[in-house]
Amino acid sequence: MGLAAALLSVAMLAGGVSGLRAAESETMAERNLKRIAERQRDLFESAAKQGDNLDAETFRQQAQSIAHEYELLVRNNPGYAAGYAAYGFLLGKVGMAAEATAMLLKANQLDPEIPLVKNQLGNQLAEAGKPMQAAPYYIAAIKLAPDEPLYHYQLGTLLTEARDEFLKSGEWKRAALDSTAHSAFKRAAELAPDRFEFAYRFAESFYDLENPDWDAALQAWSALEDKAPTPIERQTMRLHAANICLKVGKPDHARALLNTVEEPALQGQKQKLLEQLAAPAK
Repeated sequence: MGLAAALLSVAMLAGGVSGLRAAESETMAERNLKRIAERQRDLFESAAKQGDNLDAETFRQQAQSIAHEYELLVRNNPGYAAGYAAYGFLLGKVGMAAEATAMLLKANQLDPEIPLVKNQLGNQLAEAGKPMQAAPYYIAAIKLAPDEPLYHYQLGTLLTEARDEFLKSGEWKRAALDSTAHSAFKRAAELAPDRFEFAYRFAESFYDLENPDWDAALQAWSALEDKAPTPIERQTMRLHAANICLKVGKPDHARALLNTVEEPALQGQKQKLLEQLAAPAK
């Protein structure tokens, strides 16, 4: 989920996230939050379109103005979780990680039932090199919003990229870590069948397992080939399938797949597999 969508999602929660204030104040706070979030969305969308032509000083001044509006919003509504959450999103976007985390923690304290906040806290902690602290927030986000594919994908990514740290902690065993990460990628792909990158990462995750089910992996790569939109992507899937065929002792299948790989950009990877195929005969 992008920043703009996340902000507007937080804003849409505004009417019901805090029971500490009168209904009239809630409505005013919600209105202000939506206005600020829309202004922020427009600013970042405009910056993205300008690219290298962006006037950095003008952008900085506008972002600072939006931050000031958030300051007023949370000052006037100190029990308003959505305001702190949206402010935290902005601060994270402009590189103020510590300040962003503080705002998100405040939002989480006020209302522990906002999955976007849990997920963003996980992001902040993961980016800060604290995977052990990030994981519980990703898991909490998934419990609150089990049908959001991004949350599953991010958990799988965290567990895979920081595997050594999780294992060294003693809190995770390799089998449980593999199973949780692999299942997370699988669930993300199931929930978002149109997201090719999720399906690709699921198929790729078989390589991460200590004891992979290569037959299931072969099925995953074969299914992914059917979804691949371009010849080079389809032939990439065949390279993976050929690699797995080599692992499970099916050299004839591997050779047949490699014979269909003709894209110039893939010849280096094809050659490496051909060398593996020829190795036993030497």
